[in-house]
Amino acid sequence: MCGIVGIIDPALSTTEIWPILGQMNDVITHRGPDDDGFFVIDGIGLGMRRLSIIDLAGGKQPIYNEDGSIVIVFNGEIYNYRELTRQLQRRGHTFTTASDTEVIVHLYEELGEDCVHHLRGMFAFAVWDKRRRQLFIARDRLGIKPLYYTQVGKRLVFGSEIKSILQHPEVQARLNLEALGNFLSLKYVPAPQTMFTDILSLPPGHTLTCDSNGVMVRQYWDLSFTNNQNGHQREEVYAEQLEALLRESVKLRLRSDVPFGAFLSGGIDSSTVVALMSQFLDEPVKTFSVGFDTDGAEADELPYARLVAQQYQTDHHEILITSQDFIDLAEKVAWHLDQPIADQATVATYMVSKLASQHVKMVLTGEGGDELFAGYARYAGERLSPMFRYIPRPIRSLALAASERLPGLRRAKIALYALCQPDETSRFTNWFPLFNYDRKRAVLSGNLKLDDMATNHVFAQQLARTNAIEPLNRMLYVDTKLWLPDYLLLRGDKLSMANSLEARVPILDHKLVEFAASLPPNLKLRHLTRKYLLKKSSRTLLPAEIIDRKKQGFPIPITRWLRNEARPFVRDLLSPAAIKRRGLFDLDYVEKMLGEYESGFADHSNLLWGLVSIELWHRCFIDSSHLSKEVADPVIRVEQEKQRERENYENDKSAPGVDAAGE
Repeated sequence: MCGIVGIIDPALSTTEIWPILGQMNDVITHRGPDDDGFFVIDGIGLGMRRLSIIDLAGGKQPIYNEDGSIVIVFNGEIYNYRELTRQLQRRGHTFTTASDTEVIVHLYEELGEDCVHHLRGMFAFAVWDKRRRQLFIARDRLGIKPLYYTQVGKRLVFGSEIKSILQHPEVQARLNLEALGNFLSLKYVPAPQTMFTDILSLPPGHTLTCDSNGVMVRQYWDLSFTNNQNGHQREEVYAEQLEALLRESVKLRLRSDVPFGAFLSGGIDSSTVVALMSQFLDEPVKTFSVGFDTDGAEADELPYARLVAQQYQTDHHEILITSQDFIDLAEKVAWHLDQPIADQATVATYMVSKLASQHVKMVLTGEGGDELFAGYARYAGERLSPMFRYIPRPIRSLALAASERLPGLRRAKIALYALCQPDETSRFTNWFPLFNYDRKRAVLSGNLKLDDMATNHVFAQQLARTNAIEPLNRMLYVDTKLWLPDYLLLRGDKLSMANSLEARVPILDHKLVEFAASLPPNLKLRHLTRKYLLKKSSRTLLPAEIIDRKKQGFPIPITRWLRNEARPFVRDLLSPAAIKRRGLFDLDYVEKMLGEYESGFADHSNLLWGLVSIELWHRCFIDSSHLSKEVADPVIRVEQEKQRERENYENDKSAPGVDAAGE
């Protein structure tokens, strides 16, 4: 687990690449405080920060093949590395480490770009093939690990985090207006866009090659739903198959040379993971949960997490978040995220990661269950869409207008708005929005013209790719391609790694994901029961209070905090001066939302937090003085030492990390 960076620029010499690459690497020290490594020759530089998890002594990167013609920097974990190592050794390959990284090198020797099909894990890696003078980059199937890149003339600059790319002197931090429009609709920016102009996210399940012919991006994996017609097995058989896959996936992710634990929310997904971990381990699982230090007005999920912790006698740790924590950490979290997501739970994710990092170096988490097995209310709500097709459009318009005049009922209004849309794409886009079409037009400055249908095009492109026929599976496909990697997994990766903590997601093992896609829809959503088969499979592991309770989400008391303790904080970020300075939003409409919210007429907490997130992002990345302060802070203590190491390179060609082949 680490962070990687790289530059390909034929015009740069080794001496010119070193300082840029070093700065790119230093700014992500949090991703790998244990070690760093470099490969630098004329025209190319690769760097990495290492968080040592497997082969602590021997797994230093970069790693080479036998003759030094192939070199890799790698972020992630390959869980089937032991099996692959044995296969490759039988084929004559010599291993010099016991790390999972080296498996990729020899597999690339054997199969070239097809090596990705044999990897089971989470990964973003870059391989330099000296013979072909080609760079090969790959990102895992589900997008658990991030990878960003930009082309500046004939240069390619890439990294695990966007802030690394921004260290290159030719890369400018500029707002991508189309991405802003998508963010306002979705709460996140869908790949390949980022909030930065000309900086792209390599989509999940894709590879990138860069050589004398230029840059080529290819898809190597997609999620297929073609097998779901074979639905004649008994439910018990499917449940047994699911349990076997869950067990295998959890067991594989316990391969580690460092202490580990698990995030425990008290929901079915993380609770199932903890239950299975407990069965494989001879000592108590270390579990970590987060709640809120409130007056009791809002319920959190800690009682449910404690219930599971007690059943499996885990070594349980909790942290309570206050409104002051929320205010104090908001900007730091925004810096670590690289680009905004309108999620108030980011501070909670950061703090529970920090808590865990004080005890372990790796955790298992429960992400993915909702997107695989239909855990969100919108999946059931979509079943009502055929009824709305028969309601005349004028009546639908009147219903929408009437609902806007009613206070409260935020979720009901969202559902009504989505169901009143005229087609599948518009419905899917609006089932879980930040600003719907009408509100987005109203909040944007009159001088700012964005394509109203741009976000629809994003969804339409995904829907055109899937072979899913049933509406439920089509929704699940889109969420697996967009919401999951660009919102949930982005949050999980960036905020765990901000605390030098590795997070593994066993429910998103690609074999388990493919199995879930193959299931008949009624095993995911049956009547009003969501995650039907997962619940059936987990009943032998978990108490009924966990299985049958209503899905709660993450119950952060944001509504009260923003109206009270955090009110000055929000008012500062959304002040008239700030709104005018950015020129993005309509001042009167923002003031109207603030007034309605503070008076209690409407709960605009999500909308306002989305606008706050945009302002925080500007302060971290667009306002140059702010960027300099934030970037320097995590690395200032090691910068002088790193600079001395780079200067020594010119005097000692055998320095660690220099190309062994002497190119």
